Amino acid sequence: MSKVFPSAAIALEAVLNDGMTIAAGGFGLCGIPELLIAAIRQAGTKDLTIASNNCGVDDFGLGVLLKTKQIKKMISSYVGENAEFMRQYLSGELKLEFNPQGTLAERMRAGGAGIAGFYTKTGVGTVVAEGKEHKTFKGETYVLETGIVADLAIVKAWKADTSGNLVFRKTARNFNPPAATCGKICVAEVEEIVPVGSLEPDQIHLPGIYVHRLIQGEHEKRIEQRTTRVAA
Repeated sequence: MSKVFPSAAIALEAVLNDGMTIAAGGFGLCGIPELLIAAIRQAGTKDLTIASNNCGVDDFGLGVLLKTKQIKKMISSYVGENAEFMRQYLSGELKLEFNPQGTLAERMRAGGAGIAGFYTKTGVGTVVAEGKEHKTFKGETYVLETGIVADLAIVKAWKADTSGNLVFRKTARNFNPPAATCGKICVAEVEEIVPVGSLEPDQIHLPGIYVHRLIQGEHEKRIEQRTTRVAA
């Protein structure tokens, strides 16, 4: 059965459900699955819990799902650059589970590897450790974090072969690999799909066994911020 689908909407058919948990790749606006996010918005799926580094900006990325109030809860490490996120959180409309960035990445990786939980020193003594189990190893305190297993993973890669082997380009190799592995179903959007055998084995960043559906499309690749420097 082919993994290649003609559009994001068709690739997500019979996959989306109200109240589901979605792991989304990307960092800021880099390497985000923008076509799949747009298809989820169009589908109107609501009460979503989304695990992602951030929630995009007001009018792009996951921010478009905030605007339509389709997200119930975010599991994130960074929540800046989005005024609507702040408004919904402060008003109590949006739940937030805040994670240190490395912890969030490891929670996704652990979920994909079948690891139920792990202990880390990161966050000990802060609000992110409140209510969680603590344990001492060699005189040091660690906090228990659980692995994330999502109903659906949506990721963005540069290139794929028809069996789903993925190649990420530069910084887009961020949260995409661990997000892909922790989804019960993974849908990937890519810029180019090539025949099996076209990719050198050492080029492949994520094996196709983790990827269930593929789409190819054009991407806006918006830049989140621009830094300028004035010459002295």
